[in-house]
Amino acid sequence: MILFMTPKKATESIAENVREQRLLLNLTQAGLAKRSGVPVPTIRRFEQQGKISLESLVQLLMVLGTLDKFVEATKVQQDAVASIDSLLASTSVQNRKRGRKT
Repeated sequence: MILFMTPKKATESIAENVREQRLLLNLTQAGLAKRSGVPVPTIRRFEQQGKISLESLVQLLMVLGTLDKFVEATKVQQDAVASIDSLLASTSVQNRKRGRKT
């Protein structure tokens, strides 16, 4: 678990990981663009600066075969139950469907 990472560092790391996966599959930026429908300049900007829309990122990940891992990484993680008391306490509290109004 990464605790101390800036958003800029995170986007740069994601971009680098996507670039490495593209190269591992022996795809050029143009080849990835053709298969994903994401324009080459968008891919270039993403790999260099980490800037991309979520929709374009999903399209790239789909072609690279890593979309399932990305979706899995965004799922809510249920913590292991530490005791029966915490289990009983957690079952009586409903999960919120909306945020609180401030």
